[in-house]
Amino acid sequence: MEWQTFVDWFMGLGEPYGVNPVIFGSIYVGAIPLFWLAMAWLARNIKKKKPVTGPVLMASACAVSAYVYLIIAGENVPAWVYIFIVAIILYAVWSTLSKARKKMNEAAEAEIQEGLGGG
Repeated sequence: MEWQTFVDWFMGLGEPYGVNPVIFGSIYVGAIPLFWLAMAWLARNIKKKKPVTGPVLMASACAVSAYVYLIIAGENVPAWVYIFIVAIILYAVWSTLSKARKKMNEAAEAEIQEGLGGG
């Protein structure tokens, strides 16, 4: 596929829905490092036994930010897109909570091991 053909196809994706594909892509890609920063923050908070609400909310917001743009700015968006977005949001929440639980369980197991070895 020729580069210009790809660019024309990509830029044409937003026309039927009234969104700018560059903005959508920028939000999507831009949120990735922020998501991983939130996950590192989450792991640190779990190790230090600090609240996890902030990092979980940040990670979740990063995971859905581009799709929120689509819902807000889009028009004529088919129902299947809303279903897909809701599925992604539910998955993001489930995934983030699963990772948080796993880190909390690992921290609790490490604490138990420390207690057994120190006594």
